[in-house]
Amino acid sequence: MLNIVLLEPEIPANTGNIGRTCVATGSRLHLIEPLGFRINEKQLRRAGMDYWKDLDVTVYDNFADFLEKNPECRGKLYMATTKAKHVYTDVAFEADAYIMFGKESAGIPEEILVEHKEDCVRIPMVGDIRSLNLGNSVAIVLYEALRQNGFAGMNLEGHLHELHW
Repeated sequence: MLNIVLLEPEIPANTGNIGRTCVATGSRLHLIEPLGFRINEKQLRRAGMDYWKDLDVTVYDNFADFLEKNPECRGKLYMATTKAKHVYTDVAFEADAYIMFGKESAGIPEEILVEHKEDCVRIPMVGDIRSLNLGNSVAIVLYEALRQNGFAGMNLEGHLHELHW
């Protein structure tokens, strides 16, 4: 099972959207405090729709608490940042990889990034765009990891409701 890690997310709608994506992909969500919202906030649930109850989510006090409670993530923790040298498609994601994203306003602190230089990945962009929306970034990298793992356990066939092709 893939793991999405959000370090200090600030915007409830982004986290709700990411939670819904995690439910749709069978991924686990890890939230590292401080959060910029309360976990029961209406905006969070609205963005996650009625899927929030199905979400496998854990909240941690800080990054050290996350590492302590997830020792198996060592060697499988990838950090998405605009500061990375490697593109996310260069990585061979394990089926149980942990993919971490920083808060919307500042990303992952450089103090953490310098300790994990080789585990940092970026999404290519043109020009001087600072970054993509957090929910979009998670979806891009998560679906690459899922693709690399053959979309294991996922429904690969679409179904029309009334018409047949």
